[in-house]
Amino acid sequence: MSDLDHARLGDWLAAHVAGFAPPFTVEKFPGGQSNPTYRVDTTSLSYVLRRKPFGPILPSAHAVEREHRLIAALHPTGFPVARPYGLCEDSAVIGAPFYVMEMVEGRTLWDGSLPGMPPADRTAHYEAIVDTLAALHTVDYAAAGLGDYGKPGNYFERQVARWTKQYRASQTDDLPEMEALIEWLPRTVPEQTRTAIVHGDFRIDNMIFAPAAPRILAVLDWELSTLGDPLADFSYFLMSWVTDPEGRSGVKGLTGPDTGIPTLEQVVARYCAATGRDGVPDLDWYFAYNLFRLAGIVQGIKKRLIDGNASSTQAAQTVERLPGLVASAWHFARAAGA
Repeated sequence: MSDLDHARLGDWLAAHVAGFAPPFTVEKFPGGQSNPTYRVDTTSLSYVLRRKPFGPILPSAHAVEREHRLIAALHPTGFPVARPYGLCEDSAVIGAPFYVMEMVEGRTLWDGSLPGMPPADRTAHYEAIVDTLAALHTVDYAAAGLGDYGKPGNYFERQVARWTKQYRASQTDDLPEMEALIEWLPRTVPEQTRTAIVHGDFRIDNMIFAPAAPRILAVLDWELSTLGDPLADFSYFLMSWVTDPEGRSGVKGLTGPDTGIPTLEQVVARYCAATGRDGVPDLDWYFAYNLFRLAGIVQGIKKRLIDGNASSTQAAQTVERLPGLVASAWHFARAAGA
């Protein structure tokens, strides 16, 4: 069973989702500290429902309406996203806005070290990930109807301001290194030379792979997407190469021909070739920014945990990472000249 109103949801699905036919079951997926997600099964088809959290939330956070708009625009371009079936903005149906998309069956790879996989297969999977990110950054967003999906101007400038504001809105502690970052980052924002669709959380466990091939069937979790500097996504993805293996995306010290995991330099070269760049700038500033942003996200989870609105049992473990994230962000800031 789930925490949703089964009867009201069934009426909405029957009225708005092509091909939907009762009876149906609803089961909440475990994990995820952000937008609660459910599997909806009928006798013939399966769907995924994503909703906003119940209870008070920060302004602009958990924007499932934006997620739906983005995948609805990307799906016809051939970029790998789940097929969207419908958006409900009426909170009266299940208690919060939600959208429904297809259930994409395949593999989720939770550990970036790809344990048990032959080196050649690891290489092929990583090349597919890099190529998919490059493909996203070369989508003609205006032609896809997303010309107004983000604000003009320097993306990093806006993001530093946004995450500073989000951090302040959910702040629970005094962290001196976070204060130093809030002062330093806006003063040192690099120039933006390109604009693209930015996923905002592009990492290995946010995609579904084909059951038996190094091919991505769907990129998931577009909650943080916008128009912005593609180096935001790319540098965030590259964070895995400076993160110790932790059973998630970190591959620091695991790259090279013995494992088949490409080196950071190989990933940069492949991405640049696919996007027509002649290289990427010094990455220390971008790494400091990415860790600052993660700290802002984790601070939001901490506030929701204190307020009783966190949607995951893993939230408490995540919150314990906050001081380490802030210290690591300041480490890269110092490397970048702070």
